[in-house]
Amino acid sequence: MQQEESKALRGRGRPARPPEEARVAAVQAATWLLLHEGYAATTMEAVARHAGMAKKSLYQYAANREDLVALVVRGWTDAYLPAMSHDAAAPGEVLPLLKEVLQAMAARVLTADAVGLFRLLCTQFPARADLLAVYQRNGIERGTALLAEWLQRQAARGHLLLRDGQDGHDGYELAGLLLAMVIAEPLRQMALGLLAPVPAWDAAPRIDAALRLLGGSGFSVAGASTLRGS
Repeated sequence: MQQEESKALRGRGRPARPPEEARVAAVQAATWLLLHEGYAATTMEAVARHAGMAKKSLYQYAANREDLVALVVRGWTDAYLPAMSHDAAAPGEVLPLLKEVLQAMAARVLTADAVGLFRLLCTQFPARADLLAVYQRNGIERGTALLAEWLQRQAARGHLLLRDGQDGHDGYELAGLLLAMVIAEPLRQMALGLLAPVPAWDAAPRIDAALRLLGGSGFSVAGASTLRGS
């Protein structure tokens, strides 16, 4: 398939793009079409044309429209991973690192394109249920799971005592509460036009407030007052 793309691009006088660059172009094209033309217009043909690639090449990255949307949303949650790769070396580092994680999450899912997709999901259109399921699985559920896993790692290192465990799922309730406060409410207000998306809106004060609120109830950690007075 890559050879076919290379031939197609050479036929138009352009060199073949590296696979990762082509994948990024496909994701960007799908995002643009979703936000500007709507879900119905975001066909495989339209995405391939907008991305400047052969349709057969697009199938290397997505089998259908739902897969394209999954690539878009999963790309947002992938952006959290660098911040989540750092673990606390001592209890006093947990809250500062958690703040960095939440800032990384807000910096991606409270941008104009992410808010635009959320706003689209609040409308009625054919196949909305399918798109909502993709968004839920690759965005909300994956983001919550990644944050819960980070919290679990800190607990396993002895720096954090989680108190919300049910059936071995320590951290999930706390992760959900944190994201509800830091992400969900600002996202709702942005979708309504009451707040400007990131970077115009600064998530840091809200993150500090959330951590102060949960510091004494969701978990116990040395240095829980680190963010007080921020």
